[in-house]
This record gives sequence, C-alpha cells and structure tokens, in this order.
Amino acid sequence: MDPRDQLVEHLKFLGELGVAGVSRNPAWRRRAASGRQDAVAAAAPGAPVLAAEPYQPRLDAEMSETRRVGLPPAEALRVIREDLGDCTRCKLHKLGRRQIVYGVGNPDADLMFVGEAPGHDEDVQGIPFVGRAGQKLTQIIEAIGLKREDVYIANVIKCRPPENRNPEPDEVEQCEPFLFRQVEAIRPKVIVALGSFAAHALLRTQDAISRIRGRVYAYGGAKLIVTFHPAYLLRNPGCRRDIWEDMKKVRALLNGEQV
Repeated sequence: MDPRDQLVEHLKFLGELGVAGVSRNPAWRRRAASGRQDAVAAAAPGAPVLAAEPYQPRLDAEMSETRRVGLPPAEALRVIREDLGDCTRCKLHKLGRRQIVYGVGNPDADLMFVGEAPGHDEDVQGIPFVGRAGQKLTQIIEAIGLKREDVYIANVIKCRPPENRNPEPDEVEQCEPFLFRQVEAIRPKVIVALGSFAAHALLRTQDAISRIRGRVYAYGGAKLIVTFHPAYLLRNPGCRRDIWEDMKKVRALLNGEQV
C-alpha cells in the first residue's frame, strides 16, 4: 500500500478514536528500543512463534464431541450456554454478580475478540463490552471496515469480579473451559486477545504484553493477535498507534494476506 494511503487510514482510525489532531513531538514517533524488536518480528503465516514452546489450546472433551457430531456454530454455542447454566462453579456467584455475561455476535464470525471479565455495565446488561471500553472496541472494529455484528465478543470470565478486581486462579480454572468451547464452536480465522489477562489465559504465558504484542500466534486452526485492552486505551491514549498496528495485522490476516 502506498505510504500516503497508509497515512490516510491511520488518521481515519485515530479520528474514530476521538483524536482531534496529531503531534510533531518526536516522542510520538519513537518506538521503544529495549526488547521491542524481537516482540514485533512476526513469523510467516501459520508458524507458531511463542517465546517458549508452541501452544495449542486445550480442547474440552465435551466440545470435541460437539464438533464431531457436526453441530452448526449457533447451535453449538446454545449447547455451551445451556451447560453453563446459572453457574455456581466458583465463588463469583456469591459475590454480587447480577447475571452471567456469555458472549455476543456472529456465530459464524471470522474474527473473535476475547477480553478479561465483565464490568458494571456488562453485568447490568448481560452483554460484553457495552461500557466506555466497549464503545472504544466498537470504534476499533469499525476502523478495519467491520461492524460489531460481524464479529464475536466474549470474555475469559463470565461473571463480574467484585469491584472489577482481577479474576483469581480458581475462578479462571472453572470458567475458561467455556471460552475454549466457544472458540471451538465459532472456529474464527483470527482471535484478538484484548489485554494481558486474556493473552495469558489463551497463550499460557506470563510474559508482559510488551513482549507478546506484535506477533502472530498459531492457535489451533486460527491466528491470534495480542493487543491492549480498550480500557487501557482510555487511560493511556498514547497506545493508539500500537493498537492501530495490531489491527492492521488483523485486517491483513482476514484478507488472506501475509503478515
């Protein structure tokens, strides 16, 4: 793509995120030097490039059976939701949650976003990413030419932790199999892990997001990209450029291009 066209797309994306202008400050253009070069070096399409061993997602035995009998994605998602039920598997059901926030979007989506856990607005409405961070996510989706109804959105944790604290290990252990089953049902081409928590859960790593961003990971039959959580963008507007670079990779992968 012509550099001028790239600049136009970049400015359009920033405008949709609410940026009124650009800065001539060299700090805006400067990339972090320490450790970044290795992190942004993408592998050839399909090649796992985890820092440790390539990770393949754990497949729930029941979901594997669902796949074997050939249920369509929408029906498979319905079965998973029924299995989840009015979940009492971890302590979150006793800690003030209003309702389970399962997932929303197109069951046949090529693109799936995975976040951390519901917040207050999500707990009230029962839909992931509907608060301020959700509005930013919608803008990010639209910046690559899609709509929310084109993608599927879910969280690792289906219930709001009290005071929006980080999910605890026992809560993750009980809840993440349902996310894995959602991924298996939808079979997206590309998965975007929003924030370090989702990345750690999906990739089985504790590396900082600065080390795992910028790569393309093999995740079962999908490609996985890690980017910052939209809530982080609200607190740190300077990460817009990094998110844009990540989403350009996502768009290229969806279009079947090499990254």
